[in-house]
Amino acid sequence: MLQISELNYSVEGRPLFEEATATIPDGHKVGLVGRNGAGKTTLFRLIRDELALDAGSISLPSRAKIGGVAQEVPSSETSLLDTVLAADTERAALLAESETASDPARIADIQARLSDIDAWSAEGRAASILKGLGFDAGDQAMPCSAFSGGWRMRVALAGVLFAQPDLLLLDEPTNYLDLEGSIWLESYLAKYPHTVIIISHDRGLLNRAVGGILHLEDRKLTYYPGPYDQFARQRAEKRAQQAAMAKKQKARKDHMQAFVDRFKAKASKAKQAQSRLKMIEKMDMITPPEEAARKVFTFPEPEELSPPIINIEGGSVGYSDDNPVLTKLNLRIDQDDRIALLGKNGQGKSTLAKLLSKRLPLMGGRQLNANKLRVGFFAQHQVDELIINETPLQHMISARPGVMQSKLRAQLAGFGLGPDQAETEVGRLSGGQKARLSLLLATLDAPHLLILDEPTNHLDIESREALVEALTRYSGAVILVSHDMHLLSMVADRLWLVSNGTVKPYEEDLEAYRSMLLTTSKPVSKNAKPKETPKPKRASRDDILALRSETRTAEARVTKINEMRDKLAKKLADPALYEKDKVGELEVWNKKYAEVMAALERAEAIWMTTLEKLEKAST
Repeated sequence: MLQISELNYSVEGRPLFEEATATIPDGHKVGLVGRNGAGKTTLFRLIRDELALDAGSISLPSRAKIGGVAQEVPSSETSLLDTVLAADTERAALLAESETASDPARIADIQARLSDIDAWSAEGRAASILKGLGFDAGDQAMPCSAFSGGWRMRVALAGVLFAQPDLLLLDEPTNYLDLEGSIWLESYLAKYPHTVIIISHDRGLLNRAVGGILHLEDRKLTYYPGPYDQFARQRAEKRAQQAAMAKKQKARKDHMQAFVDRFKAKASKAKQAQSRLKMIEKMDMITPPEEAARKVFTFPEPEELSPPIINIEGGSVGYSDDNPVLTKLNLRIDQDDRIALLGKNGQGKSTLAKLLSKRLPLMGGRQLNANKLRVGFFAQHQVDELIINETPLQHMISARPGVMQSKLRAQLAGFGLGPDQAETEVGRLSGGQKARLSLLLATLDAPHLLILDEPTNHLDIESREALVEALTRYSGAVILVSHDMHLLSMVADRLWLVSNGTVKPYEEDLEAYRSMLLTTSKPVSKNAKPKETPKPKRASRDDILALRSETRTAEARVTKINEMRDKLAKKLADPALYEKDKVGELEVWNKKYAEVMAALERAEAIWMTTLEKLEKAST
């Protein structure tokens, strides 16, 4: 159980926590929410004992392991699989010791502990986690140095999930995942055996993966049972009650103050006036809830074009003439379309976005664009391409030379960047403020088609809701690539699936797509007729390789335990052990032998199971 008691902590004199208290029971999955800058990440650092408390306490059970994602996995030559396996430091240490241990008693202890932590299935578990986060069997054998920083962040996440700490702290874990990875993570966390606290602005994740919300507001912590939507309703009701009570109390105070003001100089009413004045002084005034500053996006409206604005027939696109990424493209986009692109990483979503945004030419087929078509493009990497030592206003002046600064400031304000932020260097802005600036720059020309690739990274929940409202009002076409299921469900009315080298309409809804990703095969449509003799799907090469690896690991485990059993049998065959004065020692050795035999039985059962799976997959 995590117990936070009367926590106080300040940064440079600014209090972040004042008498904050919360209790998280073991095994609970909790979302930590609050305004940007409220101190959520700081709370994680306090829990990890990286910062010293000003007052109060944070307690966990003794020997409880705390885990979180490192800033980035180093660019080493170690394979992804070995990097993840090394994250379980206890397993790695025990395996290393087992290679050199010679004392039979210590060997027995090591093997028993390895069995307790299910160490022999570790390679399969690590491979499964990596696969869920987007790495196939080939990727898993490659060195970390072969992947970019964003992909190495996924490896870091895989490592901490594999290590299974008693308290798992995740800070915006979906920011470097795609939709498929985010859906997998939701499912994984819902079944995680220990306590999880997640800082996230992903409403879908907070609704499906957690059972409680820890809200950081006004330097206090408040726990709400239930998912995010339930928390939002409870908080709205609480704020409404607080506002009503504050209004009622103020009216009562004003009434008494009016009496005092009217009669304080009148002798016959002086005592009554004094009495009411004392009552006013003693009143514990209820503070009305602060009105949150409304988050806005104001997209400029394009003129209407004749439909379709883009039409592609028999198209193909890629980066080399002999190896197109996408072929057989037959696509039509109208100005009122709201399209979400679905598909796993590497299938060609980015390639399609580049084609539609005129960053890649069509290699084959025919493409017709409406005259005067303007396309706006926002990708997460553009946030990192902003000039850090220039202000948002300077970015706008460069983009719109000759335009009056008052108009540029008004446009910045329309994206939630007020006077202070307009004059602040980009390097000092928050991630959300940088994202707003990039969105503004992408839409300056009032595009007829707006392509958004992960637009919600670094945006808080209120900003995401504002983006939904703005896209709903926007009169241009929108194409979305996002891991935020809530955004997709609220905005998109058409789904395109990018897979198997082409793009086709996806006729089901997002929930059906989510279910498809979480099952081994796509669910049969309600209207589909059952086949008489369905043919079993042949296992893929990656699956067979993974099963072979798992079988080798299980066999090695049996061999190791057999060796240890032989050593213990030799010890038990020693006649000196059966002398009267060694009864206690004999009992200990017999107990260890029994533990090893039980471990051997389990190991042989696992080995037989993996052999059967491999045999079935290979036929």
